[in-house]
Amino acid sequence: MAMAAAEIEKLIREALPDAEVVIEDLAGDGDHYSAVVKTPAFAGLTRVQQHKMVYDALQGRMGGELHALALQTSAPK
Repeated sequence: MAMAAAEIEKLIREALPDAEVVIEDLAGDGDHYSAVVKTPAFAGLTRVQQHKMVYDALQGRMGGELHALALQTSAPK
């Protein structure tokens, strides 16, 4: 079962309301996405901690409904 880009964006925005979120379907198959997430909530965190916050927002869907997510995270400058 594939996951829609809008659903990924919704989950991330619910967890990180002030985030800028850009989702791109890389293969057109609803399985392989890239996500760019920028939020002040990431300030002072390591990249691993930032990615964990995004994966937590996806509520266990990574590896199931969502097969692959190329993730870029940052805090605004």
